[in-house]
Amino acid sequence: MRPLYLQVRDALAERIAKGEWKPGAAIANEGDLAREFGVSSGTMRKALDLLEGQHLVTRRQGRGTFVNDQSSEDLVLRFTNIRAPNGDRLEGEVRSPKITEGAANGAECARLCLAPGDKVYRIGRIRQKDNKPFMFEGACLPAALFPGLKEKSTLTHSIVSLAQKYGILLGKAEERISVGTTSPDVAAALSMAPGIPVTVLDRVVRAIDGRPVEWRVAWCDLADNHYVALMA
Repeated sequence: MRPLYLQVRDALAERIAKGEWKPGAAIANEGDLAREFGVSSGTMRKALDLLEGQHLVTRRQGRGTFVNDQSSEDLVLRFTNIRAPNGDRLEGEVRSPKITEGAANGAECARLCLAPGDKVYRIGRIRQKDNKPFMFEGACLPAALFPGLKEKSTLTHSIVSLAQKYGILLGKAEERISVGTTSPDVAAALSMAPGIPVTVLDRVVRAIDGRPVEWRVAWCDLADNHYVALMA
């Protein structure tokens, strides 16, 4: 059986996901929540600490606990590790976005924990800064988690904002960094010659329950920028 504080965390997170507590709203205090759930203050404190660590709430001394707005700049960019020369996170402007739907291939099934035949959305896009492309990325999302995504008139290009629109609460991400060379398609997107070394970022973003939500592979020209890994 799962520990009680995890069960309480899940119940609180479900309320946030369903919109019972809106972004920016204050939730009941720790003592009142503990009484409502029939648990000790210590158990409720551990559950709230987990929610804060997962960026779902912010606890302010003497003021209370507030639901975070996942579309705020800080949270939208929390999985963005490429930095401009001045150290600012670099998301860039999106150019030439394309979205298609199809059955998941073997690699997509493996990275997103899908079954053969499951549908996925594939999103291709180029990111640029000052009209200079620095990233060509391909993202893959389970269609079951984002019904009707292809038909949406406006498509956000942040997985954080997109997840919030669909009531999905995000947890951790894992990013693998390697060096590759530009294929003809990547070279054309980045305005480079084929065969030039580039940084390759392979990232999986998960929901708080561990389900993969997005798999993204990005080819990056970091000639004018850099990648930052924060370590505790």
